[in-house]
Amino acid sequence: MKKYLIYTLLFAFVATSLFTGCKEDPCDCNEVVAFDVLTEHLQAIDMDLNHVIKNANDQKFVMGAPADGNLSSKYIMDIRGAADFATGHIDGAVNVAFKDILTSAASASKPILVVCYTGQTACYATSLLRLYGHHDAQALKWGMSGWNPTFDKWTPNIANIADGHSNWTNAAAIANQTFGNPTINSSTTSGAALLKERVEAVVAEGFKGVAPADVLDSPSNYFINNYFSEADHTGFGHIDGAYRVLPLGITDGSIFNLDPSEQVVTYCYTGQTSAVITAFLRVLGYDAYSLKFGMNGLYNSNSAWSANQWGGDSNPKNLDYVSN
Repeated sequence: MKKYLIYTLLFAFVATSLFTGCKEDPCDCNEVVAFDVLTEHLQAIDMDLNHVIKNANDQKFVMGAPADGNLSSKYIMDIRGAADFATGHIDGAVNVAFKDILTSAASASKPILVVCYTGQTACYATSLLRLYGHHDAQALKWGMSGWNPTFDKWTPNIANIADGHSNWTNAAAIANQTFGNPTINSSTTSGAALLKERVEAVVAEGFKGVAPADVLDSPSNYFINNYFSEADHTGFGHIDGAYRVLPLGITDGSIFNLDPSEQVVTYCYTGQTSAVITAFLRVLGYDAYSLKFGMNGLYNSNSAWSANQWGGDSNPKNLDYVSN
């Protein structure tokens, strides 16, 4: 009887080791499980990337400044520096450091609107707020730059560095590859607790962006995802070596078209959608970055624009603001 029990236990141990793949390094197994727990939880609560970009009520992560400048229905968190906030801000806004957005959001009695200089860091914050449970949080499109020309930080940052650059191409998209998942160092086994932990960690890190010239000059240093439609990918052109993973999500498995062993850079038209995506990816454990100012910082004069071109269809409004 004792021999039978010993053999049974031994068989169970060997079988478990084989199926989990953790015989030599239990830590690796815990990391893989953490990623699985997190992604399964996000699917269970219907918070894949598509519902960060647009919530269940089809409300996008970003909103334009209203024509009358009336934002009294919003809890406005202005995450710019204190000195800039004092110079001028939207009436009713509160100045909140980026690291404190989750704490401030907890006291909000209205839907949250995050405001920054250009809309990029605010979109990054909005992504994290939505993942944290504030599903109707939004960012002010173009930031204070779009509110009043006094605060315009977009115009000095538009550029045409891609025009004629050897690393700019109109070639068709590279075929997507399949990779594994990033590792997440956590002992947490609850999906809800793990999501909370990851969002808080990404908030503590602050916004993660990269300069357009750094990526354009050395594209091989990054895994680049051009988040454009197929028509715009070839119509605008793109950084040589860029992939086009769109849609991008957990449920359809396209998240595994990103290489977790590299610095993943996403770029879009304005750096605002890519900021949302980057925050989401960092929560999942990717070493992700948003290309600042997007296509506007790469090739603003490109003839393929139909929307979101700063200085073209998009310019500052002349809305009122208050000073301290």
